[in-house]
Parts: sequence; structure tokens; C-alpha cells
Amino acid sequence: MDKMLENAVHYHYNKFPPKSLDYGKFYKELTSATDALSRYDQELKKMHNNEILLAPLRNQEALLSSRIEGTISTMDEILQYEANEDSDTDNKLVRADVLETVLYQRALKNAQLALEDGYDISDAFIKQMHQQLLYFGRGSEKAPGLYKTEQNYLADRDRRYIRFVPISPDHLQQGMDELLSYIKNADELVLIKTAIAHLEFEALHPFKDGNGRIGRMLIPLILWKEKVISQPHFYISGYFEEFKDDYIFAMRNVSEHNNWELWLKFFFIAVEKQAVKNLEITEKIQKLYEEMKTVFAEALSSKYSINALDFVFTNPVFRNNKFTNKSAVPTNTAAKFSKKLVEEGLLVLVEEASGSRPAMYSFEPLMKLVRI
Repeated sequence: MDKMLENAVHYHYNKFPPKSLDYGKFYKELTSATDALSRYDQELKKMHNNEILLAPLRNQEALLSSRIEGTISTMDEILQYEANEDSDTDNKLVRADVLETVLYQRALKNAQLALEDGYDISDAFIKQMHQQLLYFGRGSEKAPGLYKTEQNYLADRDRRYIRFVPISPDHLQQGMDELLSYIKNADELVLIKTAIAHLEFEALHPFKDGNGRIGRMLIPLILWKEKVISQPHFYISGYFEEFKDDYIFAMRNVSEHNNWELWLKFFFIAVEKQAVKNLEITEKIQKLYEEMKTVFAEALSSKYSINALDFVFTNPVFRNNKFTNKSAVPTNTAAKFSKKLVEEGLLVLVEEASGSRPAMYSFEPLMKLVRI
């Protein structure tokens, strides 16, 4: 172990929060990030139902944040899993990677709902997120919802040497108390606060597993709680995944050299670039929805066409019985809609009906926009 620790960076005891910052080193990036995030939020405010239209972005975040940890799954796999679960269809053979990504998406959504209900970001809140994240599958053996009691380490990809030693369990609760107090009380620009809070959570590494994913969930939750964004739909893991080595390097520099400015500069560039990308995707989804209003109305010739449209945007992969039962379209009409939408090339048959298992469909116009 001593040899593996030779070049390890250790947690920055007594250096959080930073006592002073050189704003000149990141002011330009902070300004650009603030402007880009504001433009993105203006688009959110224009959407008549952003929960329907932006559910795919939450799925993308789950995929990309999990991918940083080496968990590989696809949008189709995630949505097919949910389609099976909604229809009481057997999911026992699903891959562990898919389960982990589904749990991430659900933990994030439930955390957003909890904040809507007035909960604060607290020890109990974070532990609940973690418990849901590791509810079953590979993570269920790694103390879901409980802080670590043994020292953990971050190793290189091949586990030949240790790269970072987080805070010790003996000092963890004090560290978490200081972090939560900082999130709640710090008189700091929100983007700076969010960047510092994310870094500190990762450095504390309070759980046995799942720390990276929980830390990345906290980013949109803090931005929303602080009213920088009007809805909790800003996701940044795409940039972190694309520039993973830079992400890790910037975080390590805080503990190794007390260089908070390098981390802040990286974080603000990430916010700007991801805000621009999220805005592009959001505008494409919004445009598609408006186009499909006319297409569905003409194809279905029914007063229920908008119900069908909202259903497939919310459930772009689904089994037919859910469409029949939950789309607010009369049963006989829903059955005709499925057939007509397939004929029009709007739905693609993923899996034919077999015995008691209903057919599975994919709404390809939306899937083409959100696959990654």
C-alpha cells in the first residue's frame, strides 16, 4: 500500500472554503458561463411543458454521468427497460450497467421533486439520494445511504497506484457539515458556490461508492435551489465525460496546489459549452414538438391527437398496453392510433406482440435527437 501511495494527492485539510480567490483568472469564463446559462434558461421559460419536453435530457445526463464511472449503456436500453417495467414485463435479464443508469435517472428526478416539496440540501437529503442510487444491482452491497467508515481511495484505471486520498472517515462528518453550511450560507456568486461545492463533495468522497454521480447531481440541484435556473434541467456531465482527464486534473490541483482558480475556470468553461449544447438540443426538441402537432393532427384526424403526441414525447419507447391505458385516449381509439402512426413511419416496431407481452414501439423522430 505504501508504494501505491507514493505519488498520491491527499485531501486539502483546513483549506475549504478558499480564503481568497483571484477573480481575474476566471472572470471572463464566469461571465460567458453566466450569459450562456441565462440564454438556456430563457428557452426553458418559453416551453409550455418542459417536464414532457426535457425528460430526454435527464436520461442523457444519467447516461453520461454513469459513463464517466465506466458504466456503459444506451438511451434505447434505458427506455426499453422502463417500457418493460411500466408494462409488468420481465426485466430480469437486463444488464447491470442499464440498472445503474436507470437508478441514477430516478434518484435525480426524486431529488428534484423533494426540493420542489421544500426540502433542503442536507445530510438526510444526500443520503436519501445515495440510497436510491444504489438501491439494487451492483451498488446494493456498498452501504447505500451510509457514509464511509473506512478510508477510501481513487486509483488509476488499472489500479496500479493511488491517485487521490479523500478525507478520512474520522473527519468526514465535520467536512460534510462545513460543506452543507457553505451551500446554505455562503455569500458568494451562485456559479462560484456551485463549482466549489461540487469540488468539495468529490474531495470528501463521503460514500463507499457512487460519489461522482451524487456530486454531479448536486450541480443542477444547487443552481435551481438558488434560482439561477427556473427549472432543474441543466446537465453538465456531457462536457465532463468528453474532457474527463482535464476534469480530474483540475480537481486534483485544488488539493495538490490549492489552485481553486484553475478548477473554477474549467468549471465555467464546462457550464458555457454545455449550456450552448443543451440549448441546441432543447430548441430542436421544441421545434420537433411544434412540427409534430400538425403531423399528428393530420395523420390521426382526432381531437385526441395532442394526447397521443404528449404521450410519445414523455414515453418515446413504450409497450402498447401503456399507450392504451395511460395516454388519456379511449382504448379503441388508442389501438387504431398505434397502427396508423406505424403506417406513417412515426412509430417503429421494436418488438412484436408475443403471447401476453404487448408490442413495443419507438418514437423515432425524438429518439434520433436524443441518442448519444
